[in-house]
Amino acid sequence: MLTLPNLLTLSRILTVPLLAFLLWWPGWSFGYGLAFGLYCLMGVTDYFDGYLARSSGAVSKLGVFLDPIADKIMVAAVILVLTAQGLLKGPYVGDMHVIAGLIILVREIAVSGLREFLGGLQVSIPVSRLAKWKTTFQLVSLGALILGGAMPWWNIPFFGIEINVPHTVGLTTLWAAAVLTLITGWDYLRVGLKHMD
Repeated sequence: MLTLPNLLTLSRILTVPLLAFLLWWPGWSFGYGLAFGLYCLMGVTDYFDGYLARSSGAVSKLGVFLDPIADKIMVAAVILVLTAQGLLKGPYVGDMHVIAGLIILVREIAVSGLREFLGGLQVSIPVSRLAKWKTTFQLVSLGALILGGAMPWWNIPFFGIEINVPHTVGLTTLWAAAVLTLITGWDYLRVGLKHMD
């Protein structure tokens, strides 16, 4: 149970409160810099826990259970804290970017419930290539939003206003992730509906 891949996964879950703590003060650029480093480290462990488990033949039921949960906890925590601190705001549309974060959270909950339901029927839903792109956009987005808090000085003029480069990249990729979230969520739902009476 306490294999290296499982310990890496558990470390991601246990690190989430520290990440949330560092993100709690949006004016603290040093804290956001630390949060960005921690977020990147958590992403690296996400890659290596799966790689090590497969390459060493140490794939366990605990690891299969915990890995997606660790990802969802981290994503949900970052979206919620950034929303609470008013960082999902941008020019022109204000806090409408919160909708993109909400789409991602709702889909994660719905797909988790669907997987649990289908698991009882011994039906598995493989992760699609599009879902992997969704995850990539999602992770890049949240990382860029954190980096924007760490580098508040990285601004450029854009159609008469000053925009923060990483923050704008984060909001743009957040919407890309939200669109892919809707598409992949519908794909998963279609598969699930075939097994519902």
